[in-house]
Amino acid sequence: MRSTRMIIAVAALGASILSLAGCADTGPDAESSVAIGTSDRFSSYNTTTPSGSASGNADITTLTLSNFTSYDESLEVAPDTSFGTVEKISDDPLVVRYTVSDSATWSDGTPVGAADLLLDWAAHSGALNTADFDPTDYRAAVSDNGAADLPEDIVFFDSGARPDSGLGLASELPQLSDDGRSMTITYSHAITDWRIALPPPLPAHVVAQNALEVESHEDAAQAIIDAVSHEDFTALSKISSWWNTGFALENVDSPEETYLSSGPYVIDDIDSEKGITLSANPEYSGAHRPSIATVNVRYLDDPAAQVAAVENGDVDVISPQATPAVAEQLAALDDLTTLTGLVASFEHIDLQFGASANGTFDDPLVREAFLKTIPRKAIVEKLIEPIVGSKAQTRDSFVFTPGTSGYDESAAGAAFPAVDIAGAKALLDEAGTPKPEVCILYAANNPRRAAEFDMIAKSASQAGFSVTDCGTDHWRQLLGVPGKYDAAIFAWQSSSLGAVDSESRYATKARNNLNGYSSKTVDALFRDMSETEDAGEQSELLADVDSELRADFYGAPLYQFPSITAFDPDRIAGISPRVIAPSLTWNLWEWRSFE
Repeated sequence: MRSTRMIIAVAALGASILSLAGCADTGPDAESSVAIGTSDRFSSYNTTTPSGSASGNADITTLTLSNFTSYDESLEVAPDTSFGTVEKISDDPLVVRYTVSDSATWSDGTPVGAADLLLDWAAHSGALNTADFDPTDYRAAVSDNGAADLPEDIVFFDSGARPDSGLGLASELPQLSDDGRSMTITYSHAITDWRIALPPPLPAHVVAQNALEVESHEDAAQAIIDAVSHEDFTALSKISSWWNTGFALENVDSPEETYLSSGPYVIDDIDSEKGITLSANPEYSGAHRPSIATVNVRYLDDPAAQVAAVENGDVDVISPQATPAVAEQLAALDDLTTLTGLVASFEHIDLQFGASANGTFDDPLVREAFLKTIPRKAIVEKLIEPIVGSKAQTRDSFVFTPGTSGYDESAAGAAFPAVDIAGAKALLDEAGTPKPEVCILYAANNPRRAAEFDMIAKSASQAGFSVTDCGTDHWRQLLGVPGKYDAAIFAWQSSSLGAVDSESRYATKARNNLNGYSSKTVDALFRDMSETEDAGEQSELLADVDSELRADFYGAPLYQFPSITAFDPDRIAGISPRVIAPSLTWNLWEWRSFE
């Protein structure tokens, strides 16, 4: 019989999420497999560049790249000592040492070591980036061509590193241990999120082999260490250029040689139109050894096609775009387990600052006028309420998740206005721009976003805005590219519960700051936030960020993301979606296949 339960709600972010039994030490049955139907396509192995920061990429790298820590079933930061250890050596100054375990190995047999850690530091601290380099033209060239070379001797790791935040505060060259297994970094200021500051390392020897044309694995790893340690800017320019774009699928000739794994699974095959096949990594001996030998990720863009595929047994599990139609289709099926609820991702519309297609929103009066036309409540009632019922609500904060501490106070302090067409017209008259043009970017192949665009465009036109449909299937490649659009509808996924998680979106030139917003006040608030461990003070600082974003008419949050996951319990077990990304695949090594 079909069963239904609610995913852990956003009000219980700290609550325990059930996790089923892990895998056996003997390894997976060679015949065991699971097929996942998804519309999220893999496009890059590097998830910390602007173009690579996508759910379809994180769903894969979660299974292939190990790290020192991850979030466990209770959403607590948990160490993975089978990969290595991260430990605080001193508080003043803050000194942190990373040590890779003796068993940590890349899937080509190369040990994970100092070169991988040092490249990770260089890329995410920005310490070696060329000062005052303006990446605007470079990023535009990357967007247009898929890859572009940096100017000679210009070093630029496009990770969104900032000198006053996170690893940007660890600008001194790290110390490497004699055995090549440890890296020690020193911060100029203390930060609260030091445990999760370093992203999963990428294979440094692969970067050097491609960027510097070094053949042997050992020599390539040493070339990275030499370039960083000696500040060889000629070599670093090539290294950073390749790091930025070399892991993008469109630029990879040999995925099996480029997409090396340090985690439980390794990528076997990639078809950009059909999907990805992963298999258990024979070189992996860590704590997340899988119980399923083969994972087939199949691309199905149409949510209805995903429902049909899981019903017919073509795939074992789906987590499609949650629309009323999908909810209705799944409700009619008796043999599936369906999990519904809300997750920490949220839909929003961002307005471009300073480099938009038409320059429409350079004037704050026009920004304010446009926000008065957005039918937030109607969008929720039509598109979200049929899925999750009474839990559907507009999201009224940029930085707080509904149900978490601080949300109610911040949302009540300056609630977003209801639709006010007369007020919008008055503001446009005051601005002297009666018919401003607004090109709105969104995923044209996403039914819910297409419906949102239609509702927003219809409402805005009543106030005099001339709205252009700039929806495209390739919307992600255009995000953040100057001159391409005036506003964008998409979602932010929260993959971290760190105190400054939202900094990457709203701080000046931060990695996920895609609309050119810049506020000295907001930047200072995030700096203060990174240095305090007092939860109450952090909440107050976040509330101040919320107020500043509203006052600047940054854009508008729309709603908390609904989620639907469906699977046949007779074929698969262990599936337990969580509220932060990756929601579905975070514990795939614990899944069990019955076929």
